[in-house]
Amino acid sequence: MARRAAALALVTALGCTQGAADEPTPTPTPTPSQDAGGAVTADVPVLRPRTVQEIPGHESIAQDTAPKEAPRLVPVEALMRSYMTLFGGLSPLQLQTRLRGSGGNLFDTWNDYLSALGVPDYAADIPRNEQTNALMLAAFERIGVALCDRAVESDLAAMPPTQKVVFRFDLPANRAVTDAEFATRFDVLHRLFFGYPASLAPPERLPRFRQLLRDAAARRATQPANAPGFNATRASWAVVCYAFVRHPEFHLY
Repeated sequence: MARRAAALALVTALGCTQGAADEPTPTPTPTPSQDAGGAVTADVPVLRPRTVQEIPGHESIAQDTAPKEAPRLVPVEALMRSYMTLFGGLSPLQLQTRLRGSGGNLFDTWNDYLSALGVPDYAADIPRNEQTNALMLAAFERIGVALCDRAVESDLAAMPPTQKVVFRFDLPANRAVTDAEFATRFDVLHRLFFGYPASLAPPERLPRFRQLLRDAAARRATQPANAPGFNATRASWAVVCYAFVRHPEFHLY
């Protein structure tokens, strides 16, 4: 009898221990606390972001980072809107007047370029041109050069940077910019044309544009002072602007 009672007590004790082990561990509830103002707040646990390799079962799974589609040309309408935005949100006709300026034959009318840019003309049964060609690139080149030249004429004059549209900075008088000065001004143009800081661009981009500025200024300095066109300072910054509007990041996505 005593043995049976002892066995029963042992089985009961083991069952209670097993039941306690099977119960889920309760999640600790954040303990309320008071801030400096007396308001009751909850201590929210800090969650640390994890990489894919830290997820169980993903330790050896490789990530597919290969490009799935080739770069595509930005629609012509979007590029035209970009040009209008760069000039301060002008309408197409206002931009046409601005690009034509007082002379120089840099730009004619939009009607002279729409078909070359690939814009469809449904009245004449001309579909949209989705493939680039030499005529399309020449049209983009003409518009970009006109944009940069008119911006140089207006923005690099004696006016506050807040009233400038493309070159939103001042230049030192009677001397070339230093490397540090060029870097800050290059960042302004980089944000304007590409939409992100120059610090996120490939590291070789800044020195290439800086050398482009110096080479353009050196070429203009070898010409007579009364030669038509911009002086060395304006000509060099116009060439930098040309490089931005010709860059693939400006035309592709």
